[in-house]
Amino acid sequence: MQNIHLGTLGWSYGFWKGKFYPHKTTSKNFLAYYSNRYDTVEVDSTFYRIPTQQAVTNWKNQTPSNFKFSLKFPSIITHIKMLKNCERETNLFLERTGLLGEKLGPLLLQFPPNFEYEHLPDLSDFFEKLPMQNRYVVEVRSKAWLKEDFYSLLKANKAALAWVDSAHMPLTSEVTSDFLYVRWEGDRKKINGLLGKIEANTHDKLHAWADRLKPFLTRQTTIYGYFSKYYSGYPPSDIDSLTSMLTQAS
Repeated sequence: MQNIHLGTLGWSYGFWKGKFYPHKTTSKNFLAYYSNRYDTVEVDSTFYRIPTQQAVTNWKNQTPSNFKFSLKFPSIITHIKMLKNCERETNLFLERTGLLGEKLGPLLLQFPPNFEYEHLPDLSDFFEKLPMQNRYVVEVRSKAWLKEDFYSLLKANKAALAWVDSAHMPLTSEVTSDFLYVRWEGDRKKINGLLGKIEANTHDKLHAWADRLKPFLTRQTTIYGYFSKYYSGYPPSDIDSLTSMLTQAS
């Protein structure tokens, strides 16, 4: 299945040692080991700070040629400044992530609940300043956004609306770009996520997702999908289970 890329939200999980990472694996070798199992990851650390040039270069050098990094826009852009007066931070973020070259996957604009529908013009203005050779994804956390004007804006900019499986937003089926971006966030109130083991049975939910994604695989739509540690508690199990279901479905 060359057109589907499944991974996790980050890789720096010491509590996976002995189950996913071999016991003797050092943290500096986590990414290299991870990238030999899966071909993509969503980088959560960029939400907290713009990565250094050295960090991005290290990520690129530690991974195979077909590996893809999806990265969150920094919170100073999406949460603090909410897309206003953030040209310097945006340009620096895009400059640094651009160092990944062919390994650069979609860039995620994840907004807080208080980024409300009234900010639609700000999002429109922000899109106008972005280089369109990149793939962009938008995740909103207010149901008020789920209306046609928002979808039309995303379509006009070829940006994907993130499909999110979480406790806070309804599932959407709106397709706004030529690729899909799925985030299995789960519920951190029910899942510890730090135990390095399965805490909840996600078989039925994943089976439903396999049925949902199968038509897009048939149409050769590129799909990026990422599991949080709060979904079943152990993302590698979710990836392997969904991959098996999709293989059987195809």
